[in-house]
Order: sequence, then C-alpha cells, then structure tokens
Amino acid sequence: MKLFFREHLRLIFFQVFQLLFVLFILLLDGYAKNSVLIYMFVLSIGLLAIYLFITYIRSREFYLHLEKPMETLEDSLVDFHETPVSEAYAEAMQSQYRMYQQMILEHERKKDEHVTFMNQWVHQMKTPLSVIQLLVQDEDDPPFPSIREEAERIGRGLEMVLHTSRLEVFERDFRVDSVELKPIVQRVIQENKTYFIRNQVFPDVQIPDGVYVKSDSKWLPFMLNQIITNAIKYSAGTKQKVTISATQEETEVRLEITDRGVGIPEADIKRVFRPFFTGENGRKYRESTGMGLYLVQQISEKLDHQVSIISAVGEGTTVSLVFPCHMIK
Repeated sequence: MKLFFREHLRLIFFQVFQLLFVLFILLLDGYAKNSVLIYMFVLSIGLLAIYLFITYIRSREFYLHLEKPMETLEDSLVDFHETPVSEAYAEAMQSQYRMYQQMILEHERKKDEHVTFMNQWVHQMKTPLSVIQLLVQDEDDPPFPSIREEAERIGRGLEMVLHTSRLEVFERDFRVDSVELKPIVQRVIQENKTYFIRNQVFPDVQIPDGVYVKSDSKWLPFMLNQIITNAIKYSAGTKQKVTISATQEETEVRLEITDRGVGIPEADIKRVFRPFFTGENGRKYRESTGMGLYLVQQISEKLDHQVSIISAVGEGTTVSLVFPCHMIK
C-alpha cells in the first residue's frame, strides 16, 4: 500500500493542483455559484479516489510482491498480467533470471574444471615425489636426509593444494559418519613420525579408547595434520611433548592439541584463522603459508565443529576442536 501511494503521489498532487487551478480561473471570471464549485471539487476528488482504488485492486499482488523481501532468486519469477508495467517487470525478471542461471552454470563449469585440473596435477606430482622418497628412504649419507626433508615438505604442500581446491566443492566431497578418534590421531602421528624425530619433539596421546565423534573420515585427518604439523614446527628443538588429549562432556567431545613451543603473540591470535596470515612467527619459520589454520576453520564450520586457540608467548599453544555430536561405544 505504501509503495502504491508513493508511486501515485505526484499524480494526486497534480490532479488536486489542476482542479484548484480551474476553480481559481472560474472565480476570476466571475462565476459566483459556490455550491457548484464545491460539488465539482468533491466529484473530481471522488472520481480520482475511485480510479486509485480500482488501480490498486488490479495491481495489489504486484505491489505486495515488490514490498516483500526476496529470500531466493526464484522469488523473482512471478507472472503478472494485471498492468503493462507489471507484465514488463515479470518479463524483465525472467530474462534476468535466465541470464544469472547461465552465468552460474558457466561459473560452476569453470570451477569444476579447475578442481579437476588441480586434482590431476597434484596426483601427477605425487608419482615422481613417491619415487624420490623411495630412492632416498634408506640413505643416510649427505645430502639424502636433506632431500627427504624437502620431499616431505613438497608432499605437505601438495596435500594443502589438493584440499584447498576441493574445499570449493566441499558439499559434494564429504560424508559425516561416526568415527573413532584415537586411531585417526595415531595415523596422523605415524605419517609425521620423521617430522617429529627431526624436530626433536615427541607425541603424547591421551585419548581413551572408544571415543567416537561425528565427522568426516577424510577431512578430519587433514585438519589434525595441519594442527599437529604446526605444533611440531613451532616447538622444534625444545625436546618437549605435543600432547593430544580428548575429554568427554555431556554434549560434546573436546580434542586438544597442546605444544610447549614459542607461542603466538596476543596481537596475532585473533587473526590466525585469516587466509594467508602468517604473523610474527610466520616470518621466522619456513613453510608458513598462512593457509593451514584458515582451512581448519573453514572445514570445521562446514562439518559443524568448533575450533579455538589459546596461546602464550614462550609457553606454548593449545588448539581445541569441539565435536557437538558424538557417541561413545
């Protein structure tokens, strides 16, 4: 109703002004029958009101549609045939919808092509990398240890690229199941065994048997790998433990990864989940892309997990993953 009157406000003012102007001319011309003038004024206003009322009734659905916020793009696809303006609006919206649909389909096609290309490229790179690791795995003479270290670094980088590209199509690439937490953590630790040894850091798993959480068996290890490798990197050479513990509460399971490393400055803690943010520690250590914790946070949101971090400089860092839905078997 408000939109209708706003649109016709100028018409109302113009009609009233025109009527008053005609009456004024008649008075100047000496027409003295006031009752006729009043009757003409009331009749004109009444005819205008009837016109506005009929117009509103015919266009009521159209104006109500315009006043109601659209929740989806499909809400714009409404056929109006009450007036030429509403019919033209409906045709314009349908044309725009088709254009947007084509743009979205084209974007989805390019995104799928990009993801497919990145997946193929990563798998192609993994083949020669596996050969290199196989050739140097039993060699201890220089420079083979350095080659193994660099090969592991390349492997971690390829995994990050692979999962970053898959994150764009996450909705088609995840499945939430009941998974046991301890075997997944132990597998991640085993995969990083040489990384632990090389950096003189030791894993300490304090997770009871039989703790199950609702998560994805593919994405959860990737998240834990990012957190654990960070814990190793930033506590390298300390000869301290990286503690991975889990506690069961009434409505959640809380998994904590605690290191005793350099810690994170307070000014950086609020920004560690931003993409490409490396902070003060990132300038001191290699491999800091600023994407690890960002990916952890993005995946956590999609899986309905909660991730948080507390840290103190010189004391260490604790990253917590909270799983709201869990079961104990």
